[in-house]
Amino acid sequence: MLTVHRLCTSYGSDNVLHGIDLEVREGEIVTLVGANGAGKSTLMKTLSGLMTPTSGEILFLGERIDNRPVSARLKMGLAHVPEGRQVFGGLSVLDNIMLGGHIITDGGDAGRLAEVRALFPALGKFEGAPAASMSGGQQQLLAIARGLMAAPRLLLLDEPSLGVAPLLVQEIFKLIASLRDKGVSVLLAEQNARAALSIADRGYVLENGRIAYAGRGREMLHSQEVADRYLGGGSTTAISTRKPTVSGEDLKAILNL
Repeated sequence: MLTVHRLCTSYGSDNVLHGIDLEVREGEIVTLVGANGAGKSTLMKTLSGLMTPTSGEILFLGERIDNRPVSARLKMGLAHVPEGRQVFGGLSVLDNIMLGGHIITDGGDAGRLAEVRALFPALGKFEGAPAASMSGGQQQLLAIARGLMAAPRLLLLDEPSLGVAPLLVQEIFKLIASLRDKGVSVLLAEQNARAALSIADRGYVLENGRIAYAGRGREMLHSQEVADRYLGGGSTTAISTRKPTVSGEDLKAILNL
């Protein structure tokens, strides 16, 4: 679905990405892990078109897209949920969600909205409220919902656990795992390496703008070498991938943090 070959990106004269090679196959969750400053967000912005590579190739669905604008990539089915959520605080929750599908002109807004509401029923009671009135965790759910309104075939998720309460972090990762069952492939950039690898089919470790390690998600999660070198050592406890419970009554307190 996505093939990246020898990709390099710079901020001015500062090289950030150095010859990145990776791929995402249809129906996969692929995790990109690494420390803060490793280049994860730069790679995501380059893939979605927010940054222009200095060299290399990006192929999506077999077509070169590295010189195409963001809008063209979105129409092809490549959507980006950025780091820091970046919701429109002064707009209502419903308006934020609807903006995610503004470029899609197939007349299927109502159907897509129904699907998003089914995935995120906990957002329902906030639909008329300003997005800025919600907690960080609620805004992260909103950002993912907005991304899904574009009906993506591949969703780029950048640091979805950043600034989110621990109990809701687990629910967000279970939700991400469920997207695979709905036919959405995911490229997930995440500092919470253990949680991310526990739901991933495959993973890449990014260090100083280079791919330092690649492998199957579970194998990386339980590899002592990977734990010692990239995960900070210690135990490698995975998150359960049971069906998400974001909508349950038992989570009302969490969602109101």
